[in-house]
Amino acid sequence: MQNSSMPRTTLLLGIVLVVVGVVGWLAAGMSSWTALIPAILGVVLAVCGVLGRTNPKVWIHAALVVALLGALGTIRNVLGLGDLVSGDAERPLAVVAGTITFVLLVIYLVLGVRSFIAVRRERRRQVTA
Repeated sequence: MQNSSMPRTTLLLGIVLVVVGVVGWLAAGMSSWTALIPAILGVVLAVCGVLGRTNPKVWIHAALVVALLGALGTIRNVLGLGDLVSGDAERPLAVVAGTITFVLLVIYLVLGVRSFIAVRRERRRQVTA
């Protein structure tokens, strides 16, 4: 995984999630620290991305675990999309920020799994060559 783009992707995702969290927090009137949850996830992922440049096998795995936990934690907000559309959502900003976070994390998880599969295939190819 030495030439992997996953550390850079992880860092960029972290930055985007920090922006989502801070914008959500500001839009909520800075009234709830829970609006910063995407930003907290983003900071952790950004750190994993930076550290992943030197040891991607460990840090990208760690980032994927964080992403999985984050995606699982935001499912509740995604389930509130119906209420958001009907205008009945109690916390519409939380639903929007949570859904954005969920979608980004799921995309990242797919990219991570695809990256791991590509690395394994490349290793097998090198062994048989």
